[in-house]
Amino acid sequence: MRTSRRRSRLLGAAAAVLILSPLAVALPAAADPAQPDGVDCDAVAWMDESASAEDRAKALVDASTQHQIYRWLAEQPANAPQQTDFDGVAYPAQVPCTPEVVYTDGPDGVRFTEGVTAFPAPISLASTWNTDLAYEKGQMQAQESFDSGKNGVLGPGLASGRTPLSGRTPEYFGEDPVLTGQFTAASVDGLHEGDPRKPVLSDLKHYIANEQELDRETSSSNIEERAFHEIYALPFEIALADSEPSSVMCSYNQIGGVYGCENALLNEHLKGELDYDGYVVSDFGAVHSTAEALMNGLDQELNRPIHFTPEKLDAALAAGEVTQDRITSAATRVIAAYIRSGVFDTPLSETPSVATSAENKAVAREIAEQGSVLLKNDGMLPLDLAEGQSIAVFGPAAAVQSTEGVSASSVCSMAWAFGGGNTLTCEDLVAPLEALEAAAEDVGASVVYNPGTDLEAAADVAQSADVAIVFGHQRMGEFSDLDDLSLQDGGDALISAVAAVNDSTVVVLNTGSAVEMPWLDSVRGVFAGWLGGEQFGPAITALLTGEANPSGKLPMTFPRSLEDVPTQTEEQYPGVVDEAGIRQVDYSEGLEVGYRWYESQGIEPLFGFGYGLSYSEFEYSKVRVTPRRSNGEREMSVRFRLTNTSDVAGTEVAQVYVTLPDSSGEPSKRLIAFKRLELGAGEHQNVSVRLSAKDLATLRALQYWDEDVEGWVTPSGEFTVEVGGSIDADHSAEFVVR
Repeated sequence: MRTSRRRSRLLGAAAAVLILSPLAVALPAAADPAQPDGVDCDAVAWMDESASAEDRAKALVDASTQHQIYRWLAEQPANAPQQTDFDGVAYPAQVPCTPEVVYTDGPDGVRFTEGVTAFPAPISLASTWNTDLAYEKGQMQAQESFDSGKNGVLGPGLASGRTPLSGRTPEYFGEDPVLTGQFTAASVDGLHEGDPRKPVLSDLKHYIANEQELDRETSSSNIEERAFHEIYALPFEIALADSEPSSVMCSYNQIGGVYGCENALLNEHLKGELDYDGYVVSDFGAVHSTAEALMNGLDQELNRPIHFTPEKLDAALAAGEVTQDRITSAATRVIAAYIRSGVFDTPLSETPSVATSAENKAVAREIAEQGSVLLKNDGMLPLDLAEGQSIAVFGPAAAVQSTEGVSASSVCSMAWAFGGGNTLTCEDLVAPLEALEAAAEDVGASVVYNPGTDLEAAADVAQSADVAIVFGHQRMGEFSDLDDLSLQDGGDALISAVAAVNDSTVVVLNTGSAVEMPWLDSVRGVFAGWLGGEQFGPAITALLTGEANPSGKLPMTFPRSLEDVPTQTEEQYPGVVDEAGIRQVDYSEGLEVGYRWYESQGIEPLFGFGYGLSYSEFEYSKVRVTPRRSNGEREMSVRFRLTNTSDVAGTEVAQVYVTLPDSSGEPSKRLIAFKRLELGAGEHQNVSVRLSAKDLATLRALQYWDEDVEGWVTPSGEFTVEVGGSIDADHSAEFVVR
């Protein structure tokens, strides 16, 4: 099905927005999971595990009354089957043998729950460029969710990195559609392919163009058709081609003047063009109507019933505003997705347990190690700790104890996302200071700590130390965007003060987005450690001391200043509020998002997409590309030699970029593939990356969206393939498509 044209902005009347406390998403509705006495669940058709999910769902709907069917259209009635009252909205009890389901928010881990692992933020996971780790983390998160009494995970999240100021940047996988789509798919597969005795639902959020937190409930993302498909929809398309998420969550914002949860895109693009057969669930309080939302593709209202109540659905049905077929379709989609996930057949434990484990914590540390990006090393790293050496550590983010509300705990996860507390409990946190002290003690070195609130006192401590390590931070998350790209709480001034008196200064950044670095030239080393989870302390210590070799690569561009970002005008960001109170945000940069902007404009960023140093050195050579057809499908083999020219074993993330012919009108090269490669000291590998048009990510990287034909087109002409360790890859080869 072809999508409607969206070349011009459509301004619609704004409906009132209901804001509910997001904490309620993670809280289970009161429910009695017990089934009515005397019911043999083995005898009902919807519990026949030999039947298809669709047949089981149909059997359940056929056995239900109209108001029992309605229960599936709102989260709390759907998930608490024997409860009959929801804040004054009454339902009959659900048919027997239906499961209790408890949703939890969870892009980074099982939120607001004790006894679970605080994994690093998704932006750190993306910096590993290791989808196997994303899969493994997903498996562990599913296990921890189930063991803590929750079997519906509202995650992973994905966006397109339009502005580094977006408050939820750390929840997502960066600015490239291919990288984001593949990490999303791996995360979903991990959630579904873990322990079959511990099934969970998964959810992709937020569909679509939810690229800022400022006025997210009352803003309109106004995008031209081509940019919509190539930048904002493509990560969803790749993720849905490679995985089967239970649900997709529609966003708060409008798209072209129509709210996301009642936008025709749900039917035309998501369920039509992308052929998505799961269910669409709203964000919390993002529904503005009954008939418009239901008929345009929303299947389930999150939390308590407000617009999808029996009274409103009955009235809409009687008025001919909704159809019985659409009501039945919505319920069937929800039920079938629940069945496919396994939650129908494996009930939650009545007694949630401590869910974390040593194995899960080891993976959290591995993500933190592989996801920390070495941005600068002026020959100082790794540190050579020795007896008698003095190490001064600065910054509140390094220590367990809080200084003016900031500590290692407050930047462990998605700090301050819900108005003053972490999304993850970080109860087993190992702070960097603690880990550094242990490493120093092993060799007879000493560590002194200063929080850095008094710059003069900090400089005195730094002046007498052999090595200074300064931790800088950003607190960011849901509900608000960053004001700028500076370190918070005086972090930039602290680094400058320390570096002015100690020429052996290293900076560790605990941030969720890019930062400006006015002090960069005065320090010897910089790590982007992101929001590194509970095991960040041991991870960054291992990297600083050389126990681990850095291999992380940036999944987003770091600009030199905010003046260089793609959103240059007020109309682009934050947008202009119109007479109806809707903030109109014009995506007039089109395709020039992330690295595409810097490439097309010739702007040199502070650190480019895909950039990251290692203690090893790698050399690329002998790049060749061989296009061919196999069974009528285009294939391409990219071959190159990678050599570790150093005496240190290490891991390199080789990145493959493609530039389309000029006729395509694309602004820059784009990522098409990547591969993590481990090489011993002095070792070389002859590497082959096979790219097939059967793989959607590969196919789309070779195409562009043609607005005239309203479809994807492969241009004719010369393509250039480049291979290297970042967007600055300069080892290239060409091939021609006729």
